[in-house]
Amino acid sequence: MLYTTAMQLSRVIQYVFFFGLLLLAGYMVLLIMKPFVTALALALTIVIICHPLYVQVKKRVPKQNKSVAALLSTILVLLLIIAPVVFVSSLVVREVVTFYQDLDAGTLSLQSGVTVIESRIQVFAPSFRIDVNEQIKQTAEWLTGSLGAIFKGTISTIFVFFIALIGSFYFFRDGKEFLQVLIKASPLPDREDTAIFDRLAKAVRAVATGTVLVALIQGSMVAIGFAIFGIDRGILWGSLASLGALMPGIGTTVVTAPAIIYLFYVGELFNAVGLLIWSMLIVGLVDNLIGPYLIGRGNNLHPFIVLISVLGGITLFGPIGFILGPVVVTFFLVLLEIYHQYVVEDKSMKESLKTDI
Repeated sequence: MLYTTAMQLSRVIQYVFFFGLLLLAGYMVLLIMKPFVTALALALTIVIICHPLYVQVKKRVPKQNKSVAALLSTILVLLLIIAPVVFVSSLVVREVVTFYQDLDAGTLSLQSGVTVIESRIQVFAPSFRIDVNEQIKQTAEWLTGSLGAIFKGTISTIFVFFIALIGSFYFFRDGKEFLQVLIKASPLPDREDTAIFDRLAKAVRAVATGTVLVALIQGSMVAIGFAIFGIDRGILWGSLASLGALMPGIGTTVVTAPAIIYLFYVGELFNAVGLLIWSMLIVGLVDNLIGPYLIGRGNNLHPFIVLISVLGGITLFGPIGFILGPVVVTFFLVLLEIYHQYVVEDKSMKESLKTDI
């Protein structure tokens, strides 16, 4: 009896010692990996979204060499995704800064556009005044400060993208092996683990290529329309239109409607009508035809949650948060669904079986 108790105590001490070391090592690994979390999250998101691309590239390389396919896929990601995102982001920052400087110097004034409205309201409320320039100046100043904070570490941003590219290469090439390690470490049956990872990948791909991609396309169409019909700083307004496209019930109208009204007010009737038609047909086509096709492929994330996750993601991760924010939220929501399926429903089933017995 004493021997058995001593053996059990020894086993408990061994377990405590082992798991203590495991927790300590895990904590140290977290500290080591902390500076690279954003880069690794970006790399993982890129690989999940672009995995079909990797599969097609692999089919076309000699002997389906994984290293060559991963390298080519990473280069394509750099040329088609990362480089355009960095380029457009830098243009947006430059336009915001220029816009604020013009307002501050007095070379740009938007006050005249509301003078008529202001004078009519002052008939009933003499003290009423709309200081559009000041309000927009404050908004631009806030945007300048926020975006400046995001981009002030240029070297840091380049480093993040560099690590993300390296991570993308290895995730493309060795992704299956990494996944098998996670499946072996999981206490769930392998079949259920595989189903969980498949659902997560589909959800992430649906958000990135659905809601967010549609918003980016709509913003791009708005920017092109503004350039065609004589509205300056189209990239800035197009970026704001992309955020507006994430707002349920608002959409790109929050940007296009004031622009159309402004063109009518200054007598640019041709441009005003042209921008109105462009907004209804071209931008509306993206929203009504392309949007349901892309978003309908497995994405159940509410537009308001997408908007909040985008804004929070940009605050936390920088410009790449436009994608990472919704991806992280989607990951969390899918885990909640999995918890409900494998824990709550399983518990209910066991209780039902006990009742039947």
